[in-house]
Amino acid sequence: MFSDPQGPVEAFEWGRFQINGTVHSAEGEGVGKDICLVQDEVLPWEERKGHRLKAKMVNCAIKPEINTLVIGTGARGAIRVGRKTREKIKAIGITTLIIEKTPKACQIYNQLIREGKNVALLAHGTC
Repeated sequence: MFSDPQGPVEAFEWGRFQINGTVHSAEGEGVGKDICLVQDEVLPWEERKGHRLKAKMVNCAIKPEINTLVIGTGARGAIRVGRKTREKIKAIGITTLIIEKTPKACQIYNQLIREGKNVALLAHGTC
């Protein structure tokens, strides 16, 4: 689905990320199939429940230095981010919000990191 050996997100396929040489997957490897990547720190995206994203579900990515948030909505784009949630995310200090299916979100995240941006990625690894 996605491959970029230059990373930091080196690969993504259904339920599996490879980030900086470490696998995170639905099979229990690493932090699991839903990730929160802040600069180069990989955390589990534990707040994500269901397929309708609420503003409180982005808490792990909110850090003072982060002004760009990329949300990967799943391999098929199952997660929905409503207008009110988008507005609340911007109100807590995120100036740039990018929402794409997870493969494209990984590509954008890598590009922004290479450009030196202060960016976080929240990515759903399945649907």
